[in-house]
Amino acid sequence: MNINLKNNHPTVFILSPKEYDRLTELEENYVLLFEAYERLEKHGNEPGIPMADVMARHGISESDLNQTGDVEIE
Repeated sequence: MNINLKNNHPTVFILSPKEYDRLTELEENYVLLFEAYERLEKHGNEPGIPMADVMARHGISESDLNQTGDVEIE
């Protein structure tokens, strides 16, 4: 990273694409962490819904899950 100064104050930061990607990913992870924290604060004391109940409600069986391939979520 290069920093250009003007009057002893940083004016421009020059990052490599790799460093920019790393910082962008850190920011995205922070946003997701903050969202999860807010949800826990709002709903943390409420009981969750068991996976078996959700699957039954939507007509999904264990064999249906085993037949699906890996899913990549971006």
